[in-house]
Amino acid sequence: MTRLFTPITLRALTIKNRAWLSPMCQYSVETGDGVPADWHLVHLGARAAGGFGLILTESTAVSPDARISPQDTGLWNEDQVAGWARIVDFVHAHGAAVGVQLGHAGRKGSAFAPWHGRGPLPVDQGGWSVLGPSPLAYPGLAEPREATAEELAGVVRSFRDAARRAGAAGFDLIEIHAGHGYLLHQFLSPLSNRRTDRYGGSFENRTRLLREVVDAVRGVWPDGMPLLVRLSASDWIEGGWTPEETADLAGTLRERGVDLMDVSSGGLDAAQRITVGPGYQVPFARRVRAEAGVPVGAVGLITRPEQAEAVLAEGSADAVLLAREALRDPSWPLRAARELGAGPVESLYPRQYLRAATGTPA
Repeated sequence: MTRLFTPITLRALTIKNRAWLSPMCQYSVETGDGVPADWHLVHLGARAAGGFGLILTESTAVSPDARISPQDTGLWNEDQVAGWARIVDFVHAHGAAVGVQLGHAGRKGSAFAPWHGRGPLPVDQGGWSVLGPSPLAYPGLAEPREATAEELAGVVRSFRDAARRAGAAGFDLIEIHAGHGYLLHQFLSPLSNRRTDRYGGSFENRTRLLREVVDAVRGVWPDGMPLLVRLSASDWIEGGWTPEETADLAGTLRERGVDLMDVSSGGLDAAQRITVGPGYQVPFARRVRAEAGVPVGAVGLITRPEQAEAVLAEGSADAVLLAREALRDPSWPLRAARELGAGPVESLYPRQYLRAATGTPA
């Protein structure tokens, strides 16, 4: 048995393998109401049928003003619960676990979808006023207002309430999105957080909002169900959030009931200078795992089965998450199982696809 196809247990949840689908925004709620549609069913369902052990949804807004664009999915009302429930049921029927990534865009919100230019969306075209830790705009987007203490308390409640709805929809786990330059990351980084109150300045203060969100979600999420957090380990900018701070924060979050850290990087500012290459973010995951004593997921140009197996075998991570490679190959785990000799391969295939399992004529 390969490491990639060895099950992993987090709390009471056992996930059948360690090849996971990374959250990826689809900008495909054409109705603008946050309810996942047929695209989301097919997109996520195809990867479940393709053998991924855990399916993570795109960043799903905890309130209407938490969206990146009007085409984002949400989890702030009961219609959205019903929309997600049919997707959850399909994923479960194909043997995969499924988690929802809950997020708030902050200053990166009220934007056009990428194929419409990503620029700021005017209010008269369906946009909204955005908030952030400080009135500092993400390059090319609208300047946010500085969030008040009352608004931040509302953000925490929105995450808590969305977590309750995630349970009603049948999700197996929750991932809190605190990376890629969205609101919780904006508070972490001194580049975007210039506050002088209890939410700004020191490491303790800049991490306060995330700690409050984690506590609120863990408080309503059942004890037997895992909680994940995605962090950007580095802003890749001088004076920004650092890998050292990431490892320190990960240890704190472990003590507060977080079961796995999904370690990525970047996204806070267009000035970032990222050195990109195969597995370029794996060292961040390895450091968090070693220093914080918490399971981690590794991401970042992990494309080849033997590369994924090596990341796990060397102890750099406990799972690997695929994004763009999973778009290119929805059945990547099935291919990986054949190439790595993780048999019997036939047991991994949906019965409708068994004729493809052996590669012999049928």
